[in-house]
Amino acid sequence: MNRGIDWSVLEAPSLGEFETMCEAAYKGLPEKFRAMTKGILIRVEDFPDPDVMQEMDLESEFDILGLFQGVGLAQGDAVPHTGRMPNMVTLYRRPILDYWAENEETLGHIVAHVLIHEIGHHFGLSDEDMEAIEANV
Repeated sequence: MNRGIDWSVLEAPSLGEFETMCEAAYKGLPEKFRAMTKGILIRVEDFPDPDVMQEMDLESEFDILGLFQGVGLAQGDAVPHTGRMPNMVTLYRRPILDYWAENEETLGHIVAHVLIHEIGHHFGLSDEDMEAIEANV
């Protein structure tokens, strides 16, 4: 079944294209949800750095799709604000592309899922809460 796609010229999305996809997924989140994420940095990298690999006790750099780093809202005032790094969500492009290649989901859906899941850690949301948000995106 050829849908007129010239497969010989297709490439995996670059970091820049992946960032654009991530921005689009973020803009597609419910406004109330986005309003509570002010100040969270969202970035895309190819792989986790060695420190993350060690902290998360990962066997492979493909074992993680995204990561929330920082102080979630549930812990917010328990930690002094001075000198604290901003809360950050990182999506890992290569592991996400690998997951996409092995599953029957669209790349856009996977990116949105990882983004919602990692932002959900900022809020201290349960998996059920995150699934409900995804259902409305």
